[in-house]
Amino acid sequence: MELRDYLRIARLHYKAILTFIALGLLTAWLVTLFTPRVYAATASGMVRSGVAESPAEESLGDTLAKSRAVAYVDVAKSRPVAQKAIDKLGLDTTPDALISHITVTQPVQTATIKVQARAGSPSGAQQLADTWVVALTEQIKELEDPAGKGSSIRMIPVENAALPGGPVSPNPVRNLALGFLLGGLAGSAYALLRSRIDRRIRDVDTVTRQFGVTVAGAIPASEILRRNEEGHVPVVFGGRGDSKRSQVVESFLKIRTNLQFMDIDNPPRVIVVTSPLPGDGKSTVSANLAIALAEAGESVILLDGDLRHPVVAESFGLLEGAGLTDLLTGKATLDEVAQHPAQTPNLTVVGAGSIPPNPSELLGSNVMRQLLQTLRRNHMIIVDAPPLLPVTDAAVLTANADGALVVITAGKTLDTQLDGALTSLEQVNGHVLGVIFNRIESGFASGYGNYGGYGYYGSYYGHDEAKGKGKEAKAPAAPTPDGYDGPPPVARFPAPAPPPPGSLADRIDAGDVDTPAPAGATASDARPAD
Repeated sequence: MELRDYLRIARLHYKAILTFIALGLLTAWLVTLFTPRVYAATASGMVRSGVAESPAEESLGDTLAKSRAVAYVDVAKSRPVAQKAIDKLGLDTTPDALISHITVTQPVQTATIKVQARAGSPSGAQQLADTWVVALTEQIKELEDPAGKGSSIRMIPVENAALPGGPVSPNPVRNLALGFLLGGLAGSAYALLRSRIDRRIRDVDTVTRQFGVTVAGAIPASEILRRNEEGHVPVVFGGRGDSKRSQVVESFLKIRTNLQFMDIDNPPRVIVVTSPLPGDGKSTVSANLAIALAEAGESVILLDGDLRHPVVAESFGLLEGAGLTDLLTGKATLDEVAQHPAQTPNLTVVGAGSIPPNPSELLGSNVMRQLLQTLRRNHMIIVDAPPLLPVTDAAVLTANADGALVVITAGKTLDTQLDGALTSLEQVNGHVLGVIFNRIESGFASGYGNYGGYGYYGSYYGHDEAKGKGKEAKAPAAPTPDGYDGPPPVARFPAPAPPPPGSLADRIDAGDVDTPAPAGATASDARPAD
């Protein structure tokens, strides 16, 4: 890991790190608050060796006193000295317990012995230090002169202990600094552990470095992109020009620009938009990306390739019932199933049509491949495909397209899910044009709640043929998508004429199927399909 990786982890989990630091500081404050106060006082004595009558004797006596002082350090922490201090102060404790409150030092090259005593009150520490020096003096006298005849080695109290002005423990500054340090270390360890365990994709570097895939764009999280109560996919173009809507619109325009410059000599014409799992917003991206391309002057056809849960037609308030499946099975012509949203003249929408019992086989058929090859000559094709992990439809479609855009949810899609989705495309030799980050938070990326099963796709593993029946065209106009303020959509859905004999493939080869001309063109501009 590089330094920027650690900085990214710290930025991602900064709240957790700050929480641990706050807990460390709180713990340190509580320890400081409830720890008993301890006061310390120091008294000292000096070891002397007789009376010198000459400089030589004085030097010899000083050397002897210093050597004795070193030995008396251990004597100062002995039980007899402690017992003498207990007797003098009338304490209710044991010698061993009292010794733990005493620190004895002997400064180097001196005959001085310093005794530091600790107690729960200033006066207690002062009395204990002075008494200990006196008790040590008596103990040394007993050792040096057991018969009471006098000895040249003795200890003299030199300095009485001063009354402590404040406690030596607890130390608030030290405790708080230690709490801050330990809290920061614990928070950093937690962040690193979470970054290892948490498999959610949160940044562009993870996609580019781990999977080697280009990030084609990022769409901010916004209430504008939420489905309304009817479940309609929101269309952000054409509404009021507030700042939030403008930000979302700009993100789709950037994706459009990136697509145009992916391959200058051979730009993609047939693009599949999919995602690892349902709920990532691939239908929203498909609809709005198609509008963005159409507003740039492209003649765009938006195909609803999700034959299991189609939503494209309702996204534009168009009629449902006939569409791609009817076109592929020869039940209708392209002109009969094509619908044109009034607010986007260059856009043609083809719904899913009747739901078939075998979506994968239908989407991977030669008829579908020929249809895409025919339409791409005069139009740019955006295909809203099902998610990659539950079913194989999107992978089959990508094999016959120029590439796929994979939509993931920032802070929610797992790296294993994206890896499985990309593997599905790789197995059919599909080309990945890029990954689109959806629902990017304005601050730091975070989770988006529960994320689980395959939702409505699960039931199609054991498809009931009855579910594909009874899908007829509905006459009532669909409601306008939530958040759209443009002119009301116009649904042009003529009654299907009886299909001519032969399959769609035969009619394509015979030139009987006309592709819709771009908006604004005359009837002579429409080209017959090859």
